[in-house]
Amino acid sequence: MNEENPSVETYIVVFVALLILAALTTGIAYINLGTLNTVVALAIAAVKMSLVGLFFMHLWYSRGLTRIVVLAGFFWLALMVLFTLADVFSRSWIKPPGP
Repeated sequence: MNEENPSVETYIVVFVALLILAALTTGIAYINLGTLNTVVALAIAAVKMSLVGLFFMHLWYSRGLTRIVVLAGFFWLALMVLFTLADVFSRSWIKPPGP
């Protein structure tokens, strides 16, 4: 196991970046971008998730099997989201019975 840890300065920089991204998310919510609001909010959320995972969960400093397991988990999550969205978006293809 690698015992390398980030410095306090790294934690402070990541914390400030997370605060800025949270403020940016709030600010974007008040701007009408149409359907891009969701895309921008999800992109900002992905960056925040990456920062938390990489630095606060020490994935940046991990090696080998830990990175493989994390990448496999994200791949599995993406696959499940893809299948769920495929089901939701294909429901309009079949017209519901009724008058």
